Amino acid sequence: MVIVLATHGMPPKDFPEKEKMEFLRMHSQRNKPGALTAQQIARHDEIDARMRAWPRTEANDAFHTASHKIAEELKKSSGVTVLVAFNEFCAPSVPEVLDQAAALKKGDVVVVTPMLTRGGSHAELEIPEDIERARQKNPGTVFTYAWPFESAHVAGFLHEQVQACMIKV
Repeated sequence: MVIVLATHGMPPKDFPEKEKMEFLRMHSQRNKPGALTAQQIARHDEIDARMRAWPRTEANDAFHTASHKIAEELKKSSGVTVLVAFNEFCAPSVPEVLDQAAALKKGDVVVVTPMLTRGGSHAELEIPEDIERARQKNPGTVFTYAWPFESAHVAGFLHEQVQACMIKV
């Protein structure tokens, strides 16, 4: 088995601000038919590739570092290979990692995300679409999406965190 931790991603703090703002304006329109010209789509994709390839450090992307720390802990507790994927802004992408996981030939691929609540487009729509495409490309691999989370489990996790913080006070 391989676990894929499909997390969100953030633009790096030291990415050129002008390009980041240009990208974010286009990114919000990227999937709306007719909203961007072919030239704008090409520019969006160019900046996206540059941003995803940008070197990450804890100083310029604490989210990236934290995602990898979660993966390390998940690997320790599960004893299986854990790969990190990002929905946007950083590499590797979810589709890339799903294909990488299938290529490892270690059995089933279980996808989990730290996005806890329902209603978000990444966890509810995009990740399942990526998994379905991976199933079609990798018919010999079983992909399972360990989501959504039960509200009671999320509430229990949050309650434990509150209790832990109260003990420190």
